[in-house]
Amino acid sequence: MNTAQLLSCFDRISEASDAIPRLRRFILDLAVRGKLVEQDPRDEPASELLKRIQAEKERLVKTGEIRRQEPARPIDEQEVPFEIPPGWCLVRLIDVLTKLTDGTHHSPTNLADGDFKYITAKNIKPEGVSLADVSYVTAKVHHEIYARCNPEKGDILYIKDGATTGIVAINDLDEPFSMLSSVALLKLSLHVYNRLIVEFLRSPFFYMQMRGLMKGAAITRVTLKRMAPALIPLPPLAEQHRIVAKVDELMALCDRLEVAQAERESRRDRLVSSSLNRLNNGADLDAFPKYARFYLNHLPRLTTSLEHIQQLRQTILNLAVRGKLVPQDPNDEPASELLKRIQEEKARLVNAGILTQQKLTTSAPKELAFDCPMNWVAVDFNDGCNLVTSGSRGWAEFYSDSGPKFIRAQNIRFGRLRLDDLACVRLPKKAEGTRTQVSKGDLLIVITGAGVTNPALLDRELGEAYVSQHVALIKPITRSLSRWLLICLMAPAGVRSELVERAYGAGKPGLNLDNIRSLRIALPPLAEQHRIVAKVEELMALCDRLEAQLTTTQTESRRLLEAVLHEAMTPTLKEAG
Repeated sequence: MNTAQLLSCFDRISEASDAIPRLRRFILDLAVRGKLVEQDPRDEPASELLKRIQAEKERLVKTGEIRRQEPARPIDEQEVPFEIPPGWCLVRLIDVLTKLTDGTHHSPTNLADGDFKYITAKNIKPEGVSLADVSYVTAKVHHEIYARCNPEKGDILYIKDGATTGIVAINDLDEPFSMLSSVALLKLSLHVYNRLIVEFLRSPFFYMQMRGLMKGAAITRVTLKRMAPALIPLPPLAEQHRIVAKVDELMALCDRLEVAQAERESRRDRLVSSSLNRLNNGADLDAFPKYARFYLNHLPRLTTSLEHIQQLRQTILNLAVRGKLVPQDPNDEPASELLKRIQEEKARLVNAGILTQQKLTTSAPKELAFDCPMNWVAVDFNDGCNLVTSGSRGWAEFYSDSGPKFIRAQNIRFGRLRLDDLACVRLPKKAEGTRTQVSKGDLLIVITGAGVTNPALLDRELGEAYVSQHVALIKPITRSLSRWLLICLMAPAGVRSELVERAYGAGKPGLNLDNIRSLRIALPPLAEQHRIVAKVEELMALCDRLEAQLTTTQTESRRLLEAVLHEAMTPTLKEAG
């Protein structure tokens, strides 16, 4: 393998999120195919090794140390997965084992103290047996288990049940212990290097064999009956040691690359966090442009993960609601005048019988966490709305294949509506509908369920449409306020954090309408609202492009990784040919 080439390209290939794990799998794949080290024609062929393994098994049978194994099924031509090097043999796993068994199938009483350690899947780690949180069984229980399953130092332990199925390790404990059936015990012939078999069992080749044989829907499970006939390429003994030495060397390289990658990502994360923190908290009006220019000028290098872009989106929203995204214009009509017109319009609607007198909120609103900019005012969320309500209960019985649209919680994502999966309802004449009918410019908030607090804006005409009982319907006093109110609902520094706190503070996630009405927001002059909304949309479009660019970069990194790995393998292939 051309390690120098890997190192020279690492900065680019490591942009692929799974670069190091893929490199590790690639190393093991080369090893199991005989392409990691050169073959030496002077090595004793594996066929001779198999003869000694068989002689050892016969000796152990005669002495009563093991039972005679059933003959393994011959390997037919259709099963051969790839061409193996000269001097190698393709065998079944059971061919190189003197014993294949597992621990007890009846979980015994095990306590924090006892006579013998009791090992389960949680104790098996790639580096060996972990004694953290180990339990114990009595001597009587241990002897019953150990009579069938007797792990000794150097044996191979393979997790065959549960979420960690496939983890394999060498037993490094000197003392005897008992095991649960979730762990398989593989006793190798003395003529096979246990380290090599462990690496081969970790290879994609063996994993894919086991994956295709896993049983169980909720818990993945590999049975002993399925493990025994699995295919394993067997190199000459001398080459086994050379392969393991090369694997160790290259895995150590992967460790160093992994550390370098982690350090680089950590530095980048700290820089992103520091930059956004300055924008969010530390920048006064004079310093803000400098920090903003720095971040925007370095966006392509700073935003290397979706998390970075998400942080940027939140920063944009926070700056918007705090009045730091666009400059204030002293010529704008103050927001206090806008508030007067809103109050006058509400009074008119009440007098005309179109709007009922709104009740005062019972929750004491929190004060704003920042000082309002010039010409802004602090108001209750309810002050900008003429209706905050929710859908009627019991409408599930009105579902239909056609008819008016029905917006449910599942249609509301954070900041947007999914209109490709709308249900339909066909309401009886007596059913309430007018109060929960939506129109363009309305705001919607999920008030119960998994997406609680998610807000969205209905930015188009749907015709006749209604909301479910799990959705709050908010009708701003004028459509011109809709997009500003949505930004407030999305920004952590707006009311987003307060909404989340109120939804989760009482245990089961949920919002009552008063939780929404009493939110405290900052209201800018109407002209500034429009400028802020335009700037937010511009910067969110930039975030969209960054996400697309990031996806493209990661795809290119994966392709480059594949090309580099193929090129790194090519010299070995030529030499092997």
